[in-house]
Amino acid sequence: MLLALPTQAAAGPGGQLALALALILVAAKLGGDLAERLGQPAVLGELLAGVLLGNLDLVGVSWFRTLTTDVTLAGLAEIGVVLLLFEVGLESTIQDMRQVGWRSLIVAMLGVVTPWALGYLVGVVMLPAHSPFVWLYLGAILTATSVGITARVLRDLGHSQTPEARVILGAAVIDDVLGLVILAGMGGLIQAADTGASASFAGIALVVGKAVAFLFGALWLGTIISPRLFGLTARLRGASLLLITALVFCFLLAAGAAAIGLAPIVGAYAAGLILERVHYRGFSERGEHELETLIRPISGFLVPVFFVMMGLKVELAGMFETRQLGLAILVVIAAIIGKQACALGGMRSTLDKLTIGIGMIPRGEVGLIFANLGLGLTIHGERIVDQTMFSTVVLMVLVTTIITPPALKWSLRRRR
Repeated sequence: MLLALPTQAAAGPGGQLALALALILVAAKLGGDLAERLGQPAVLGELLAGVLLGNLDLVGVSWFRTLTTDVTLAGLAEIGVVLLLFEVGLESTIQDMRQVGWRSLIVAMLGVVTPWALGYLVGVVMLPAHSPFVWLYLGAILTATSVGITARVLRDLGHSQTPEARVILGAAVIDDVLGLVILAGMGGLIQAADTGASASFAGIALVVGKAVAFLFGALWLGTIISPRLFGLTARLRGASLLLITALVFCFLLAAGAAAIGLAPIVGAYAAGLILERVHYRGFSERGEHELETLIRPISGFLVPVFFVMMGLKVELAGMFETRQLGLAILVVIAAIIGKQACALGGMRSTLDKLTIGIGMIPRGEVGLIFANLGLGLTIHGERIVDQTMFSTVVLMVLVTTIITPPALKWSLRRRR
């Protein structure tokens, strides 16, 4: 019989949410502390704390598993990762990104093509009875990099401003855009094949156009609007105006990205890149703290919620059945090796190629999103992602997420 935690003292939705947040934050900080005592980034402990809590149903405690369907917690977690990417963007400038822009594009392209090809081959070998669309989709799941995981690790290690970090983060953001294109293209092809119609390549081209227009348009307009916006609000009276203005700017760009089908974190990262200290000089002159200092307490609350919630979604039961193990091992190997092709993007430069390859490994929430969407796609009655493949993808996400922090830390120390 499954047990639920006693929650009489937390009756009502407000009390339930308060209890859930309290337990999530305690678990995150305890897990982060343990990880740091073991010489690992705090994010690793936060993720594993979520995995532990989410799988307590194996010993009869089911309450934590129910949190994965809580829309309020999901919303807070989404805001947390938006703020994380906004912070990371604040630590760089558009000029910094221009210096590595083309290299980030090369790294991203290599990190998409190679895992996709390897995932397709794994599908051919291990799932011969399935449709080629299943093989293609399995490869597509391996393409996107979780920029949130790598960004947090680089920040925890104090390397978020290095050239390698800017290449990795730039490439990971481009990966999100390319992942959207791939997902849209695969969805269109599968739906067309299922109905016997031809795929609409015009629709795919429209998605590409939207992504490019948003990114370049946001950066161009943002550099024009941002100084005027902050100059105007600097004339207002009241507390926390710099923080509120920055958050409004971040959330508007995140909402704009979501409105055209992009991930909100793309807009948040662009907002951080746009904002420079000179834009809010008026606030600094009247004694306001730096923007990074003002954002940190809010992100310190919400970012751990995101990582614990991501860990809660990992289901360990049934993932190690014999029939799944071979597929899972090959998918994990393809996911890791495929991203090492990104190192080729650092050729003919002083960049640390191994660090770039390792930084692109984690799939995190991106892989789970791809897999979840695949559950709703069918081809002639066959699910594109069945429960076996979904469990395999979850294991791949878990492994790539867990190995990246220590591997990235080792690689950075090796070079130093």
